[in-house]
Amino acid sequence: MKLFIYDHCPFCVKARMIFGLKDLPVRLVTLLYDDVTTPTDMIGQKMAPILQKNDGTFMPESMDIIHYVDGLDGNPILLGQNNPAIATWLNHTYSYANKLLLPRFANADFEEFATDNARRYFTDKKQSATVNFPALLADSADLIVQLEDDLQTLSTLIVSPDAVNGVLTEDDIQLFSLLRSLSIVAGVAWPNNVETYRNRMAKRSEVPLLLDMEQ
Repeated sequence: MKLFIYDHCPFCVKARMIFGLKDLPVRLVTLLYDDVTTPTDMIGQKMAPILQKNDGTFMPESMDIIHYVDGLDGNPILLGQNNPAIATWLNHTYSYANKLLLPRFANADFEEFATDNARRYFTDKKQSATVNFPALLADSADLIVQLEDDLQTLSTLIVSPDAVNGVLTEDDIQLFSLLRSLSIVAGVAWPNNVETYRNRMAKRSEVPLLLDMEQ
């Protein structure tokens, strides 16, 4: 199978995770961010991730891909009960996370930004009159303080370093994809158990963190 992705994309991270967690082979193909034609030819629109199945057909949408791959062998692993408190934490943190993430993604050395045109396409799409990347970078300090406070809250919700609820659930997919994105933000003080969970999940899912990528 092939999985077409953008490395920075948390939805793509979700789809990548299930292959690592189940120790299944997959060929990762990184699309240039300004390549509209390739994904449109596959699924009718520009988006990622896209799974190319062994029969040659294509499947979009990260959670659909996860459920499909998890069930292929008849032994799904994401069977545990989700914790509503994790969803609440995620919703709250996502309300401001992109102000930290988008300007850093735009400057980082991702394969999808291998050409100037691809990087410019991302910047033009994500920036606006009210979302200015240089200004967001300059004003990061208060948001980092807020993030550190929220990470302290998250630390009280982590049951095990191997799975946030003690056994693997969809909460692990949702939570690690955001924590992996946030690993690009330099200068954040991570609570010990959150950092341990983040690092353990990166190893288990075979999705490396974004440490040292901030420009």
